[in-house]
Amino acid sequence: MQLSELPTPCYVIDEDQLEANLKILSQVMEDTGCRILLAQKAFSAYGLYPLIGKYLKGTTASGLYEARLGRQEMALLPELKDRNLETHVFSAAFREDEFEEIASLCDHVVFNSFAQLEKFRETARKHGAGIGLRINPQCSTQSDHAIYDPCAPGSRLGITADQFSEDRLEGVEGLHFHTLCEQNADDLEKTLDAVEEKFGRYLSLPQMKWLNFGGGHHITRKDYQIPLLERCIRRIQEKYGLQVYLEPGEAVALNAGVLLTRVLDVVENGGVSIGILDTSAACHMPDVLEMPYRPPLKDSGLPGEKEFTFRLAGPTCLAGDVIGDYSFHEPLKPGQELVFQDMAIYSMVKNNTFNGMGLPAIAVKRGNQCRIWKQFGYENFKCRL
Repeated sequence: MQLSELPTPCYVIDEDQLEANLKILSQVMEDTGCRILLAQKAFSAYGLYPLIGKYLKGTTASGLYEARLGRQEMALLPELKDRNLETHVFSAAFREDEFEEIASLCDHVVFNSFAQLEKFRETARKHGAGIGLRINPQCSTQSDHAIYDPCAPGSRLGITADQFSEDRLEGVEGLHFHTLCEQNADDLEKTLDAVEEKFGRYLSLPQMKWLNFGGGHHITRKDYQIPLLERCIRRIQEKYGLQVYLEPGEAVALNAGVLLTRVLDVVENGGVSIGILDTSAACHMPDVLEMPYRPPLKDSGLPGEKEFTFRLAGPTCLAGDVIGDYSFHEPLKPGQELVFQDMAIYSMVKNNTFNGMGLPAIAVKRGNQCRIWKQFGYENFKCRL
C-alpha cells in the first residue's frame, strides 16, 4: 500500500528511520563496549523486535508484562538466539504474586529500596537474576518537565546517599540511575559527577559488576554529543572496571513514525478557526496534554506564520482535547489528511479508548511501501471496560 491508501487515524512506523537510529546506537556500543537496551515504556511495537534485536542487546521492563513481552518477542526469538539478548526490569515496587515469574524472565532485577531487596533477594537468586539497586544522585538537570524529574525533592525513585548502607548490599552486583529526559550528554556528565561523589565508594566494591545509566539519552538527535557520551562510558569502565548499560527509549524510535489523521469538520468560535480531527490528543497522543507539548505537523507553521491559522482538536467531549494551533497556506477542509510527526514514541504505548474513541491502526513503512500491522475495533474498546 501507499501512504495515501492507509486508513485514518493510523500510526505509521518508518522502518528505515528506525534502522538508521539503531545503527547509531550500535556504533556507540562498538566504540565503547557498553550494552544498550530498548526501554519498552517508550516503544513496544514488538513486530519490529526482530530488527531491533539485530542491533541492540535486549530490552528493559517496568513490570511483568513488559518483561514477558521483551523475553518472548526478542530474547527468545530463534533468529536472535545467538545474540545472547538480555531482559532487565525495574519497578518502584514489585508485587508478591508476580515476582517469581519476573525473576524467571529477567537477567537483571533492579530494586528501588532496601526493603524490596530484602523481601525478594532469595527469589531473584534462585532464578539466577543479577541484582541491582536504583540510586538517586539528587542531581536535577531538567527544568522544563518536572513531572519527569526523578531527582525532584520528595521523589519516590531511587535510594539517596544518606539512606544508603554498605552493610545491606548482600547479593547486589550493580547500581542503576535514571535522571534524564530528552537530554544531551553534558547533563549525563554532570549527573555522573554527582553519582561518583555520592556513590563512588560503592562502585569500587569487589562485588560490583555493572552500572546502568538509565534512559533519557537523546543519542539519535542531530545535535547529540556522542563523543562526550562515549567519554562518560569509558570513564566508568576504566575507573571502576564495570560493564556500562544504557536503556534509551525515545532514541531508538526518535522521528521514526507519524500519525495520519483526517479533518472531520471546521468550526468557528470568537474569531478562532478550529479543525476537528479524527484523532484525539487525550486518546492517541496523551503526552500532548501530559508534558505538555505541541507536536510537529508536516507542511504547517507556527500560529500567524502562514496566512490561515487553525486550532486542531479531537472529537471527544473533553473541552481540553486540543492538540495545538498551526498555520497553513490554504484553509483546512473536511476530508483533508494531516500528518503529525515523531509519533512512534510514547503514543502507541499510552493510547486509550476514552469516550469510546477507536484506537488508530498501526502500519509499517519501508521505502515507499506500507503494510498494515494491526487494526482495532469495538472489542478492543469493550474488553478494557
